[in-house]
Amino acid sequence: MENNQTFDIQDYMTKGVERVVSDAIKATLKDPRESAFMARFALASKKASNKRRKAEDAGEHIPPFLIASITSQCNLHCAGCYSRCNHATVDSAPVKQMTSEEWFRLFDEADDLGISFILLAGGEPMLRRDIIEAAGQKPNILFPIFTNGTFMDSKYFDLFDQHRNLIPIMSIEGEKEITDARRGTGIYDRLIANMDELHRRGLIFGASVTVTTENLREVSSPAFLKSLSDRGCKAVIFVEFVPVTEDSQELAPGDADREYLATEIQRLRAEHPEMVYISFPGDEKSSGGCVAAGRGFFHINSHGGAEPCPFSPYSDINVRDTSLKEAINSRLFRTLRENGHLLEDHAGGCVLYEKRELVEQILAGQR
Repeated sequence: MENNQTFDIQDYMTKGVERVVSDAIKATLKDPRESAFMARFALASKKASNKRRKAEDAGEHIPPFLIASITSQCNLHCAGCYSRCNHATVDSAPVKQMTSEEWFRLFDEADDLGISFILLAGGEPMLRRDIIEAAGQKPNILFPIFTNGTFMDSKYFDLFDQHRNLIPIMSIEGEKEITDARRGTGIYDRLIANMDELHRRGLIFGASVTVTTENLREVSSPAFLKSLSDRGCKAVIFVEFVPVTEDSQELAPGDADREYLATEIQRLRAEHPEMVYISFPGDEKSSGGCVAAGRGFFHINSHGGAEPCPFSPYSDINVRDTSLKEAINSRLFRTLRENGHLLEDHAGGCVLYEKRELVEQILAGQR
């Protein structure tokens, strides 16, 4: 098991899930339908945490989160996109990607194991309406959908209304100038129009912000966050920029930047309960190290490969050929968890990206 024997990762992750759910209930108190759904989900989440605890007591660790990249296709070319730099995102529909039936089987198994959150990502996940419709049929699991917002239409608005476990999380970089500079001209206006329509319909949604040295102060400013709150945004997820090329290193937040953001998030949680605030990867020291490779979550790519996280696109097992439970306990994941590699010191950002040569050695059987 882990080198850090005094740290209970299951307890840590369960408390994190409970805080997110509790914050979500507070954030939706003024909307009876959303509040009622969140109350029901809280009960389902509690049952799921009990499943994970029983598994832990039996020597088997089940994480509460899963990231599912349901397609590698995307219509945007955002500056510094880690996924394109890793060649995990392309312009056209991928060949032999997982079918909606295969994803639904995976969602079923995740439900049985006690996984409470499946983050749908891409590429651009809204290109796979079939999979998102399938996700709507699993009310015990909350599906945040990380989208660029360009494919949101009336059918999607109706789908979100029918299935409250589907939560669009739209990517925005700050105000208009900096969002359009990274994502493309006109994207900011499209996102604002989506938010206004979701708010008009009384639907819950969130925002995902890639935090860089260029936008850190803007995206954590009271003015920017108030503008989101006024439009009905209920969650803000701050995702720390991870450089995957040498020429983007200067965009990665440093220690002082991360400390500033962590302090701001603590303040925001205390002063503004109308929104949920989450930081990823956040302060790894408080979680006993990196929570990838199945400690807290892992990643399934569009072809079924089980990877430690989206920033570390390495796999030794495919869920098309095996079960989700077996994928969690792949040789790669077990080696990373049990040999203390996730707990090692690193410069910041993603420890596995920084130690990618080590991951490659494990895959080659050299470790």
